[in-house]
Amino acid sequence: MPENNYPKLHNATWPGIVGKGSDSEPIIPFDTLLEKTAAAEVDGVKFDGVDIGLFDEHLGEYLNSEDGASRLADKVSGYNLEIGSLVANVWAGSALGSKESRDVFVEQVRKACVFGQKLREAGVRHGGVVRIDSAVSPEVWSADPTANTKQIAETFRIACDVAADFGEKLAAEGEICWGGMHSWKAMLDTLEAVDRPNMGFQADMSHTFLYLLGYNRPEDRILPADFQWSDRAALEEGLKTMTAKLRPWTFDFHVAQNDGTVHGTGSHDKTGRHCLATDPNGKLDITHDAGYWLRDENGVLTKAFRHICWDGCMFPNSVMGNQQTWNDILAALVKVRKAHGWYQA
Repeated sequence: MPENNYPKLHNATWPGIVGKGSDSEPIIPFDTLLEKTAAAEVDGVKFDGVDIGLFDEHLGEYLNSEDGASRLADKVSGYNLEIGSLVANVWAGSALGSKESRDVFVEQVRKACVFGQKLREAGVRHGGVVRIDSAVSPEVWSADPTANTKQIAETFRIACDVAADFGEKLAAEGEICWGGMHSWKAMLDTLEAVDRPNMGFQADMSHTFLYLLGYNRPEDRILPADFQWSDRAALEEGLKTMTAKLRPWTFDFHVAQNDGTVHGTGSHDKTGRHCLATDPNGKLDITHDAGYWLRDENGVLTKAFRHICWDGCMFPNSVMGNQQTWNDILAALVKVRKAHGWYQA
């Protein structure tokens, strides 16, 4: 495919860590994920890049040395890949809680921005966002929704001001397991309260799918309580309603599949289950339904994202170790780009 085909196609590396570890399956090494990503190919098309989590388990040797960003750039570019969005390790702190915890949260955003700038200077990063969440549970948030949303928004504002100094955008990923982000309405309230031009939303097709069903906040469900999966028309109307609210805020986009259930492994709380692109139980028409995020209400391409990414968090290691998994994921992304992409001269 021509180099000027957009959006670029990225794979996420943090699924090698999320839901893994001493309380689950072993962490999958960063190098293994790069190898699987680089080896994937569908009709001559390959992945353009990776989105990465800034965690010591994968990148400690790079994050904690002066020349780390340069060495990481050399490694990733050696696989003919670029780097896009970064996940800040905000769980070292929290957007809600003590001043110390909130200060740590902001400091992790600052570190991500510094590292992201170095990757740009090294010529391996040409776009993307810094991904955050509230790092607090819906249960803690629900003790005082108004006050807690206000404090989360204040922490996010401080983080936005830090990010702005580096020319970075922050994107809060809408997952049902994060307080103040656990429903479409709670997420919208939080974004509006932050009120910063560089504060936006990261839409993951699997996680946001659970917004329709009101998991962890039934009063905000969009689909009726008696909804049947056979009613595709109602499902599409629900997707239209949700994306109309959140699309204008969306800075970053994950292509994914969901079977209508939640899932958690290791220490990770239950959230929207990421399914294989080929899962027969998947409820999304991936190619068609991605269009609700990639096109406006009139069907016009927004061209809001330089790249799109596949996030396969909490896939079993046996699945992630199979090269066919990556080929199937790439095939799904290629179909999305063919339906909703563009050529930029």
